[in-house]
Amino acid sequence: MQKAEIHILGQKYTVKGEASDEEIKLLAAYVDGKIKEVLRKAPGIPPLNAAILAALNIAGEMNAYKKEQENVAKSITEKASLLTSLFD
Repeated sequence: MQKAEIHILGQKYTVKGEASDEEIKLLAAYVDGKIKEVLRKAPGIPPLNAAILAALNIAGEMNAYKKEQENVAKSITEKASLLTSLFD
């Protein structure tokens, strides 16, 4: 397990994870940026609410990437099947 010191909204956290120190810090910077983006759009919102909205935004991005990956995999499978049928 890797340990990394990260900062989110000016708060320091020490986290452990399987990823490298550098990757953990990149992920933390991404999360911090997403929370700050919410705070810029809604300046009066409490930080916890901003964090929840940022988490929902990140989950939405992840879901979109997952669907895109599924579509690409389906397309590859269909094309592979078509190419295989040409050899039969």
